[in-house]
Amino acid sequence: MTDEPSTIAYKRARFKTHLPAKRMYAPSHFWMEEVEPGIWRAGFTKFASRMLGDLVEHDFELKPGDPVELGQIIGWIEGFKATSDLYCCLQGHFHRRNPDLQDDLELLRSSPYQKGWLYEVKGEPGEDAVDVHGYARILDLAIDKVLEQEK
Repeated sequence: MTDEPSTIAYKRARFKTHLPAKRMYAPSHFWMEEVEPGIWRAGFTKFASRMLGDLVEHDFELKPGDPVELGQIIGWIEGFKATSDLYCCLQGHFHRRNPDLQDDLELLRSSPYQKGWLYEVKGEPGEDAVDVHGYARILDLAIDKVLEQEK
């Protein structure tokens, strides 16, 4: 029996990261991890946090127990450049937000796969969720699109 790696090294153009291997990923650049049966934690991938730039504030428009659907706007995040909607990458019921982000929003960039998670949902990922290898293919396309726009 061989042990699976805990992360998969990824590099394309000037972007490189280590993607947690045992998580699910959304095409919208969120990761999802089941932290206890039926409770899924979600956060921005390193690619998403890098594209957002420096962040200054965020909030959620939900309280624990509120129903959520895949793609639903559940809050917002503000950077120095713009404010963006936060979309749900899970379906079920909103469980809680990450309380540590109230004091240190920089965790989204400095620890995107550990301390910098965004929220939890009691439910499940949507049908568009992929494994780490599927997400690497999504990243390839996203980075190629950015490179094409830079030409």
